[in-house]
Amino acid sequence: MKNKLRYIGFLLLTAYCLLLTAQAQTPTVEKIEPPNWWANYAVNPVRVLVRGTNLNGANVIAPINSGLKAYNFRASDNGHYLFFDVETAPETKAGKYNFKIETKTGTVNAPFEISPKLSRQNRFQGYTPDDVIYFLMPDRFADGDVSNNDPAKSKGLYDRKQGRHYHGGDLQGVIDKLPYLKSLGVTAIWTTPVYDNNDRLDTKEIYPGVPGTTGYHGYGAVDMYAVDEHLGDMAKLRELVEKAHALGLKVIQDQVANHTGPYHVWANDSPTATWWNGTAQKHPNNNWQKWTTMNPRATYQTQSRNIDGWFIDILPDFNQSDPEVEKYLIQNSLWWLEMNGFDAIRMDTLPHVPRTFWAKWATEIKREYPNVNILGELYDGDPALLAYFQKGKVGHDGVDTNIDTLFDFGLFYPIRAAFGRGESIRGISQMFAKDWLYPNSEVLTTFLGVHDMERFMNEKGATIEGLKMAQTLIMTSRGTPILYYGDEIAMPGAGDPDNRRDFPGGFAGDTRNAFTASGRTVQENDVWNHLAKLGALRKDLNALRNGKSYDLLDEEQQMAYARVAENQAVLVVFNNDIKPSAVSFDVSMIKPFAPNAVLTDRLGKVSDVKINDGKINFSMPARTGGVFTAK
Repeated sequence: MKNKLRYIGFLLLTAYCLLLTAQAQTPTVEKIEPPNWWANYAVNPVRVLVRGTNLNGANVIAPINSGLKAYNFRASDNGHYLFFDVETAPETKAGKYNFKIETKTGTVNAPFEISPKLSRQNRFQGYTPDDVIYFLMPDRFADGDVSNNDPAKSKGLYDRKQGRHYHGGDLQGVIDKLPYLKSLGVTAIWTTPVYDNNDRLDTKEIYPGVPGTTGYHGYGAVDMYAVDEHLGDMAKLRELVEKAHALGLKVIQDQVANHTGPYHVWANDSPTATWWNGTAQKHPNNNWQKWTTMNPRATYQTQSRNIDGWFIDILPDFNQSDPEVEKYLIQNSLWWLEMNGFDAIRMDTLPHVPRTFWAKWATEIKREYPNVNILGELYDGDPALLAYFQKGKVGHDGVDTNIDTLFDFGLFYPIRAAFGRGESIRGISQMFAKDWLYPNSEVLTTFLGVHDMERFMNEKGATIEGLKMAQTLIMTSRGTPILYYGDEIAMPGAGDPDNRRDFPGGFAGDTRNAFTASGRTVQENDVWNHLAKLGALRKDLNALRNGKSYDLLDEEQQMAYARVAENQAVLVVFNNDIKPSAVSFDVSMIKPFAPNAVLTDRLGKVSDVKINDGKINFSMPARTGGVFTAK
């Protein structure tokens, strides 16, 4: 009897162990990317990536009578990832579905949704020189929902005294300030990325004397299909876009296809063997030699660190030559657009990604959203390199990137030199003279500064007069101007993170509210009113937005140009000298100006100017810009 009981116990123990083993080998699903797609969409089938366990050798069965098909299965060697295609029939109805993932050891459901497409009306509009873009960092702009600060506080991530911690700004804060932006003359908003970032202190990116960093800036994604919880959620993001559109404001999404953050689960467990350029343990460090991308003599070994290198030696660098990576990134960009109705994309770090990828990526964007335009970031002042990446330029590699426009870094540097440091204004004229290099210089995006450099007012010798002249130039010259948050009140700021200060009045406990005239200093109101007046002029005068440009004066510290559209002409004159200066030039070729017309400075800084037989001769006040139209 005793032996029989022992035998039964042995059988029960064996059965239990077999059950545990079977359960341990049963497939699981942890995440599905993308979690949803659309019928009648340009990309069909969509490539789905499942993360889980025990996915080796999986077969995927589509729901019956759904109009959905599943095929082209591929699992990672460790069974943690499964790729498959989902094809959608035109008649597939919007709704929630379950795909069944089967392996030899069990089955698991993979939920997937077919969503209704957004209306195209007042969405996916693109931006043009008719617009004025306001760039802000949500975490540093305004705190509209203090409840989403609590998790960061409890983890030691929230501290407004620390420049690289979360400060509490969020999407609700941006929504609350939309009327403020409208009053400034802004027509479009660009924010730093809203991807979900690491939710703990960063111990990889270390700065001397700094007690840890956070992902407040948004450029270190750990989930490319989620909104950072410190900013809000997907519903709040869509609310922002919809409320901006209701006020006539466009919204530009900041995207990153070069890298993720170092804490992404993929960093040490990648979906394919070639998902990254290298591994977390062994990879090239980016050397920032951007010019190698347009060097016809370059071999790949001289380009590889720029293309394959990991930023600051820690940010995992996507290998866009891997077909799975290519599909993933293209689909991810499309998903964000369709989910929220963005009007344009600001794309990070153009020259550190293969140009062949940009050509494919941009083509797919345009296929579904022909009006959505793409602003590419190429941090370099060489217009030859910038032009090499603009749509319409076929490089020596036979590639046209299809990137619509770029930041005008070429113009940025002479603007800073002239108006910030008081150097010769002639460098601006010389840079405009290189516009012929671009396939379309008229759509370049001009700026005085963004979050990657010291603010204008930190230039050695910077003055309010210089800032106002610089603002006058970008608001009256060709291209689309970007205003960096805080520059409208002459906010100072040294290098990162000081150049990302909180906007005064956007946070509880602030001693003043610079979103209101009463909360600004006399100097701040002077700059704010100047910029608002320029915004109103740009809206009123089509020549400032779309006119042909004519240089009329090119001196060491004085310059003048006209913008002409049909029967409208605007004259813009600068004196960058520290003393008044006589300016003299011919405007007889500017046909809308009558030979003896009287011109009025619409900024109210310069007395009326009389044209005498097509010529102008008057004294321009020191460090002043004027915008003149016929009286």
